[in-house]
Amino acid sequence: MSKKTTFFFLLLLNFSTLVFANNLQFNHFDAYATDTPTHRMTFTVDLRQDNGWRNSVSHDAVWVFMKYSTDGGQTWHHASMGGAGLNPDGFYAPQGFELFVPQDMKGFFFRRADLMSANVNAAGVRFVWNYAQDGISDAAAKAANTITKVFGIEMVYIPAGAFFAGDGSSGTPFRFKRGSADDSPWYISSENAITTANVAAGGFYYQSTGAPNENANGDAFLVSNSFPKGYSAFYLMKYELTEGQWVSFFNTLSTAAKMNRDVTSSVQGGKASSGVVDRNTIAWDVSHPATTATTARPSRAMGYVSWPDAAAFADWAALRPMTELEFEKAARGVDVAPVTGEFAWGSSTYNAAAADEIYPPNQDENGSEAVLNGTANLDRNALGWISGDGRNGGPAQGQKGPLRAGIFAVNSTSRAASGAGYYGNMELSGNLAEPVVTLGRPEGRQFLGTQGDGELSTLVSYEGNATNVDWPGIDPADARKGVDKTAGIGYRGGDFSSASTSDFQVSSRSFAAKDPDSMGLNQRHDVSAGIFYGARLARAAF
Repeated sequence: MSKKTTFFFLLLLNFSTLVFANNLQFNHFDAYATDTPTHRMTFTVDLRQDNGWRNSVSHDAVWVFMKYSTDGGQTWHHASMGGAGLNPDGFYAPQGFELFVPQDMKGFFFRRADLMSANVNAAGVRFVWNYAQDGISDAAAKAANTITKVFGIEMVYIPAGAFFAGDGSSGTPFRFKRGSADDSPWYISSENAITTANVAAGGFYYQSTGAPNENANGDAFLVSNSFPKGYSAFYLMKYELTEGQWVSFFNTLSTAAKMNRDVTSSVQGGKASSGVVDRNTIAWDVSHPATTATTARPSRAMGYVSWPDAAAFADWAALRPMTELEFEKAARGVDVAPVTGEFAWGSSTYNAAAADEIYPPNQDENGSEAVLNGTANLDRNALGWISGDGRNGGPAQGQKGPLRAGIFAVNSTSRAASGAGYYGNMELSGNLAEPVVTLGRPEGRQFLGTQGDGELSTLVSYEGNATNVDWPGIDPADARKGVDKTAGIGYRGGDFSSASTSDFQVSSRSFAAKDPDSMGLNQRHDVSAGIFYGARLARAAF
């Protein structure tokens, strides 16, 4: 084994238990072959995943991408794949699986090809890096100080099809409806442009949340055909962003970028500590910025995430924001009639986990913790946790906060008992508030659905920002600064501290246009507003 791959393999061992939810692991990552005439390098890796599935409607998948460094790990860049489409030349998946490389070639989806559900143990997966596409010479690609890292994020395929946005209930706050006197939901039957109007019935009527700079009730505006409305197929993260995924991202950043993405600081409502705060365990020694950030709970949903933080992760991982229409599609499903006041699992009732239910109760949480109440499907702990890490003397004694991603789901649970959306996305209701691109402001409607390209801003003082100019929060004074604001973003799904049960409802838009900047709130969290921010991101399915 070469110095390059040996060094990375050691890094992978250090990170494999810190990166991935639901026991997703990469092992035996190595350079397999180099074809100098075509400037391509083939890699092989073993992929393991619990509960990989495919049915006749949808499937889960692992979004796999690679980063490379030509200076021994000081700076990292995104690797371009050497082909596009289904199982391109040089790519290989074991029988029963397939690889799909999108047209931008920023990574590939690993997914089942057959209809079944089982743990995945796929040895010898192969993919190709087109290093010339990234401006790397043959000599540099094979140099000892060129190293690589592979990353994976579990996603769920949301199929194309029409759906309802809004639940038809006058009791659901600021829902989408057909007119000032018509509570019927919007029906999204294509990706064609939508024009809202001040009509009494039968149209697309916008109901304002009353946020600063938001469109008013009945305002007429255009939602362009380029704005992702949820009709077309897309992939959405199976779980909310986890602490392990955040650490993996953060540790590839430059020192300057780390300063802007440091959630342990007090900036914009950060946790102001490397200790455990609101169950967030991220630690980083800012006085020694070359050191790596760590987490004690890699499977726990990541709180204290501002929209600029989430956008930076999305750009780095070659993902994109989800829109509020896509949120409702993922929760409700294609052509599924809305249920009045429904939560993500399709009913209007919920079962909140109690403060003493984390199991085992007298031990630290380790990523396999569960909830004793097998019908619990919502993290809404008005009191601090008193079991698991929250027990007397535990590292998060008595603290409120998010739970492990996917904690309510086991093999035998139903959709309602696991708290899953229609296609299997976990914790769309509760745990942490999730950013969505709002329809209620022009800064949101400018979104064209572009994917991240894996590279972040290097402009002095703005290092580590996302750079997509159509994304909400792009600096209006100078787009080179990237996404450093929040205009055009809202939040859906509620969080563990939400005061109103309506915040958890699929069609509730209480915070759908109330971005932190316009509301005078901190970007990373705001106790006074009762909002703890997390992240969930998407990608087009082509």
